[in-house]
Amino acid sequence: MSYQALARKWRPRKFADLVGQTHVVTALSNALIRNQLHHAYLFTGTRGVGKTTLARILAKCLNCEQSVAPTANPCGTCSACKEIDTGRFVDLLEVDAASRTKVDQTRELLDNVPYAPVHGRYKVYLIDEVHMFSSSSFNALLKTLEEPPPHVKFLLATTDPQKIPITVLSRCLQFNLKLLSFEQIKEQLEKILQAEHIGHETDALWHLAQAADGSMRDALSLTDQAIAFGNNQVTEAGVRSMLGTLTSGMVLDLVETLANSQAAQVLQVVSRMAEHMPDFAKVLADLLRLLHDLAIAQVVPEVLQPDGADNLRKSNLARLLTPEDIQLFYQIGILGQRDLELAPDSRMAFEMVLLRMLAFHPNDQAFLQSTNHRQPQQQLATLPQAPSLQQQPITAPPAAKLQQQPVTSNVSPESIASPTIPPTTIQLANNEDWHNLIRYLKLTGLTGQLASNCEFKSWDGHTLNLYLDAAAASLKVATAEEKMLNTLRQHLGPTMQMYLKVNRTIAETPAQRNVQEQQQRQQEYQHNFMNDPFVRMLQDTFQAEVIPNSIQPRGA
Repeated sequence: MSYQALARKWRPRKFADLVGQTHVVTALSNALIRNQLHHAYLFTGTRGVGKTTLARILAKCLNCEQSVAPTANPCGTCSACKEIDTGRFVDLLEVDAASRTKVDQTRELLDNVPYAPVHGRYKVYLIDEVHMFSSSSFNALLKTLEEPPPHVKFLLATTDPQKIPITVLSRCLQFNLKLLSFEQIKEQLEKILQAEHIGHETDALWHLAQAADGSMRDALSLTDQAIAFGNNQVTEAGVRSMLGTLTSGMVLDLVETLANSQAAQVLQVVSRMAEHMPDFAKVLADLLRLLHDLAIAQVVPEVLQPDGADNLRKSNLARLLTPEDIQLFYQIGILGQRDLELAPDSRMAFEMVLLRMLAFHPNDQAFLQSTNHRQPQQQLATLPQAPSLQQQPITAPPAAKLQQQPVTSNVSPESIASPTIPPTTIQLANNEDWHNLIRYLKLTGLTGQLASNCEFKSWDGHTLNLYLDAAAASLKVATAEEKMLNTLRQHLGPTMQMYLKVNRTIAETPAQRNVQEQQQRQQEYQHNFMNDPFVRMLQDTFQAEVIPNSIQPRGA
């Protein structure tokens, strides 16, 4: 007997066999039991989630001969059920809209709608990928959907419902089939392989479930491939080799070296990966999944169980990395996925993504070391001189009036090395001094945004009081405040305290000034461009029209 693909052999024959679409099955079962049937159903969802399968099961429910009326549990043994399963039922007309886009073909199909079914209770039109119909074909279908005969049911399926006219959508009951979870796919694969008496490893099924990306059909096709690859055995090593994926330990190695800003070690890990000939697009996807797990673990630590080497390493990484670091790495990785398609070599593109993560990773220690090599006078050169605090004393408002708790740091003042600047020489008497200090510190990430949206209130040599723009209140995150405090202590003294109070009335923050300066520069660019002789010639000669917002400086 010839071999039958698992996707065909294990295609669901009844509602109970469907995996992960309970919301659709429940609605259809209730409608069939109560005999409240609509004349047109639209099933939407990505490939391989069961749209056509569900439509065929519904066709059996409508025409099962063992029941005197439509039923939610077709027998599967009568001639109608068997013929539908094998695609030979005369009253089930399956159409691939992609191959019948012409309006004449659609009209020919619908010409038989008025005639009663030959064998079954209902004549069922199953139109797959209905979004491929032309506008004329949709118009022809619409006329039938408006006033269908009682013996006709339309079952439409599509992966792109946005392309279906709203006039057609409004005449159908629409059901969106969900992507299957990794757990659902893994459990179904385990059930099938046990029934097929095929040896398998659980970790291998996890890899197959992840590669299937929510599609049960894709998962079964990959399983067929894995069975052939592993000589009737589905092993983790075989699946990883087939898919071009790596062990989770190597991806963890990669993130650990990224967390420690070890560029040489990062490239060494990539070199070890390359020995296994992986698909670097999948490696990047695995890296993004790990970063997602770490971000979740930082918010809900209990999702990672303490047992297991991988989970222990993930827990340690979740504590080592800041939320800003994880978000930075994730965003760079997401944008870097397109580079792998454009680069001449996928490994080269992958390495560039990792180096980009390191290049934009704020490394405070490296910054402090680079500044400590300068002389004190060189460090203060970027800050304008202002009257000393002794000449113009500024008293800080009592903490009770601010109604804020001081920002605290886990770093003790004694553990902070004495900076090369005597801290009191930095003048911080007004908001302008605060602008200069922020420009000098060059903070990045969420910490830089938090500092840039603050306005100076007072500084008495020990306590710094700041107003945070209410529009940026979401930036007031504990980790960013702590990082901002530690950086300021390097310049204002190891025992200083900082208070942040959200205020709706702000004079001017560094962020607001930056926006104003950008707007002013943009106006200058536009003015210079509009008065350029060549531009004026184009306008006079060809009636050219300039779009002001499109004018940007060279290299922007």
